[in-house]
Formats: sequence, structure tokens, C-alpha cells
Amino acid sequence: MGISNILGFIALAGWVAMIAGIGLAVASASQRRSTRTGVWLAIIGVVVGVVFSIFSQGVIIVQPQEVAVVFDTLRGELLQPRGPGVHIIIPVVQEATYYSVAQREYTMSRVAGQGDDAVVARTSDGQEVRIDATIIYSIDPNNANLVHQRWQNRFQNELVRPTVRGVIRDEVSRYGVEQVYSTEREALRAGIREVLESRFAEEGLLVTDFLIRDIQFSEEYARSVEQKQIAEQDRLRALQEADRLRVQAQGQRDAAVYQAEGQRLSAIERANGEAEAIRIRAQAEAEALRLINEQISQNPALIQWRYIETLGDNVGLIIVPSNTPFLFDLASLVEQTGLSLPGMTAETEPVPTEEAPAAETGN
Repeated sequence: MGISNILGFIALAGWVAMIAGIGLAVASASQRRSTRTGVWLAIIGVVVGVVFSIFSQGVIIVQPQEVAVVFDTLRGELLQPRGPGVHIIIPVVQEATYYSVAQREYTMSRVAGQGDDAVVARTSDGQEVRIDATIIYSIDPNNANLVHQRWQNRFQNELVRPTVRGVIRDEVSRYGVEQVYSTEREALRAGIREVLESRFAEEGLLVTDFLIRDIQFSEEYARSVEQKQIAEQDRLRALQEADRLRVQAQGQRDAAVYQAEGQRLSAIERANGEAEAIRIRAQAEAEALRLINEQISQNPALIQWRYIETLGDNVGLIIVPSNTPFLFDLASLVEQTGLSLPGMTAETEPVPTEEAPAAETGN
């Protein structure tokens, strides 16, 4: 129970005591008894009733989510708004009006079974859209006098609703339907909120938030959007397929490059191996020639002997031209080796001839 209620209860008790005192005095007088008790009770009741009635009207209690607008009837002006707490005003002379400063929500929407209150607006390219919106606002405690003076309790229907609907229409007309549908939706919402904050501040209201709940387009545009979405999906699928083929082709190219590179490296290694083999063989042949030259230099008759070894066993006579220099000294070769050839003794010497028309061979 608040203080004003308690004071009002006491004032009521005083008025009841006054009535009881008057009744008691009248009864006492009719019975020719002393009326003093009744008179005093009535006087005390009047005093208590008047005093506490004044106090009950002069004490105002403002709740946490309220603000009190005080009007002075003698001066005809509004006093400073009273915030939460207990305040004293002059009864009869000053009157208090209470306003809630809690956040309020006002929604304009198309709700099934409750009518269509959505905002109908047109875009810059002439397309019609229907917008479901909600504004969250409150009374500015510091400017409650302004609300009381201009709107009192009519501010929601006469200020909030028409202002929000008008601002939405103005802002939507600045954008094309494609922008409202996708890219500029957040910019649209922010622009509407900014304008509403400015307009409401001039009227003593604070904007907490503005929400676009839904945007509905005409059937024509909805069909065109659906077709565009289908086309976009087809385009994305084509891009994905192209990417897949590109990756596949790239993989094939990479495989071919790796294969060619492998073949190139293999050919290089094979050529290097062959070159190394040739180099080793050349070194071996050079070493063999070096050893042969070394043996020949140490034993000059060796080359003659190796030549004789290549002759067949059935060669009995060799005739060479007379002007041909002798390659072999057979006598010295036989003498050095201790071997004998068929048809030749140590004293045998080859006889040079003028011509060598033929060579006779026999077993």
C-alpha cells in the first residue's frame, strides 16, 4: 500500500469519525444528555479528514517506469517532470498526470485473421512492395511535458503510426526493387531508423529500434525473381561443371607434363649412362693400347709374331712384290722364338722376285 493510499485511508477515517460525532451529538441532544463528546468527535473527524485529504492529494508517488507531468493551474504552465519517487505538490492548485516511460512496441503487419496493416510502398522503378515493420520506442522522461502538451495519450495513433508509415514510403521510393530485395535492405532499414529518430526526438519520443520483419513483392516480380534464381542456379551448375572439366584437363596436362619430364630425365640418364660407358670403354681401350705399346716397345718382334699367328695353317708360300719392304725378319723371329715353320729352316731366307703374278698354296 502506497503512502497516498494510507493518507487517503486516514482521511476517510476522519470523515467517518466526523459523521459518527454528529450522529452521537444529535442522539445525545434528543435524549437531553451532554452533546460534548459527539461534538468533539465530529470536530476531530473534520480536522483529520481535511488535513489527510490534503496530504493524500499533495503527495504523489511516481513508479520506476513512470514520469509525472505536473500542471500548475494558477500559473497555467507545466512544471519540471517528476521522476520515480515520492513528491509533494500543492493540492487542488497543482495536478499530476502520469506517463509510462517503458518501451513500447508498435507493429504494422499482415496478420491472418486480423486484417492487413502492412505498409504499401513503391520503389523507384515503380514496383509495389508490402512491408511488415515494428518500431520500439518510449517517452523521453526529460521531454514528457512536450508529449503531454502536444499529444497526451494520443501519441501512438496520431504520431507514431502515421509518421512511421510515411517515412517507410519515402525511403523505399529511393531504392529500386532489386536493391530492396537483396543488396540494400539493411541500408533501407538504417535509413528509416535514422529519420524516425530525428522526427520522434522533436516530439519527445526516443526510438530504441526499428525492424523490417518482412517484405512482400508483387506476383509478377516474385515470378521474375524465381526465374532469375533458376537461371542463377543453372549458371552456378555450369560454372561448377566448367571448373570440374578445367581441373580434369589440368590434371591430364600435369600427368602429360610429368610423363614427358620423366621420359626426358630417363633419356638424360640413359644418355649419361651411355656416355659414361663410352668413356669407360675408351679409357679401357686407351689403357689396352698403352699396355700393348708398352709390350711392343719392350718386345719389337711381338707384333710380327701376332701377325704370323693370324695366318692360316695351310699357308705354305707367300710371294710379295720385289719393291715391297719386308715387314718381318722371319729368320730372327724364328731364332728368337725357337719355333720352326713348315718348309723353313734357320738358314732359309725369303727370295725376292721381280713380280708376284700369283700365290701358290698347298697342304
